[in-house]
Amino acid sequence: MSRSAPARLAAVADTRLDDTPSQWVVPLSDVLVDLAIERAAAEAIRSGWWSMGPRVAEFEERFAELCETKHSFAVATGTAALHLALLAVGCGPGDEVLVPSLNFVAAANTITHVGATPVFCDVVGTDDFTVSPTDLEAAVSPRTRAIMVMDYGGYACRMDEIDELAERHGLAVIEDAAHAPGGRYRGRPCGSLGAIGCFSFFANKNLAMGEGGMVVTQDDALAEQIRLYRSHGMTTLTWDRHRGHASSYDVVLKGFNYRLDELRAAIGLVELERLPSRNEARGRIVERYRAALDGVAGISMPFATRPEVLAAHHIAVIVLPEGKPRDEVKAAMAAQGVQTSLHYPPIHRFSAYREQSQRPLPVTDAIGDRVLTLPLFPHLTDAQIAAVIDAVLSSV
Repeated sequence: MSRSAPARLAAVADTRLDDTPSQWVVPLSDVLVDLAIERAAAEAIRSGWWSMGPRVAEFEERFAELCETKHSFAVATGTAALHLALLAVGCGPGDEVLVPSLNFVAAANTITHVGATPVFCDVVGTDDFTVSPTDLEAAVSPRTRAIMVMDYGGYACRMDEIDELAERHGLAVIEDAAHAPGGRYRGRPCGSLGAIGCFSFFANKNLAMGEGGMVVTQDDALAEQIRLYRSHGMTTLTWDRHRGHASSYDVVLKGFNYRLDELRAAIGLVELERLPSRNEARGRIVERYRAALDGVAGISMPFATRPEVLAAHHIAVIVLPEGKPRDEVKAAMAAQGVQTSLHYPPIHRFSAYREQSQRPLPVTDAIGDRVLTLPLFPHLTDAQIAAVIDAVLSSV
């Protein structure tokens, strides 16, 4: 099976290097490896400086421009980004953090790691998988310290209502924008919509680096906390001392090693240039899925009507007809070579959080049994898109 890049990526991708056979006719996601990536990585390796240095600094500067924020901090993972955000806004033992359950478990895990309690909230509906402002309001208690929202699938949350709620109750808003680099809400970049924005550069993300993350903020005081917590609470960094900008350091708080390395930053700089065109390509594929599947055979697709949102289109999900076993659909599609997934098993159903969850989440529970994630990456071919659509319709 040929997996070469389409013409629209030819200007930035000289030649695709990998040609690894796959068991899938259409994999769930795919990373495009080409000479531009190889050259950037090789230059970083040959530089002899592999830990956080000039490439990381450039990546941070350019990502801050993308998000239109004053501060941007590259970190080891998206999970590290969430952890730093919670620490920076002062979440700790005795606090509660409101968070959607239809979410990756890292959100809840990081809340518990700072000693706070996740309070799981419902989503808007089967047509909008972002967190419900109404249910957030119902979940607020005297112990609530922050709200951690997630831009599900690359679609910004209903931030006007959420920001108003947060201001009224004196709560910090952490925006998990792992799905949404390059997305916008009413003209404002995703990641800039709360006090702190967090991103992930995991291998299946829109901006893929294998691992990595970013924390962005406009707030100088929060930025200083993030900077210190990221690197052991040290007042200077190795790169500063290497350049002669400092000769020693103090440790002013008990921080972590959440730094990003030069190799991944080099890849990130290449991928950042490609982000706008790749997001657009993802959007075109999602609309082809929508045109072929939404409202057909009892299938629906969320996010048809969010005109205030410019989506990043991280994932393409459908909602299966009621009563149709998802495992049967997944197996039937796999038999045709089409890989699928689930974003996400609701966190409140996991063993680690089941006893902790006390609030009814009827919409999340309904979606949790019926949502199915389809393949989505920018260089899906016309034949692969058609294969996905055919596989869905023949399997439902």
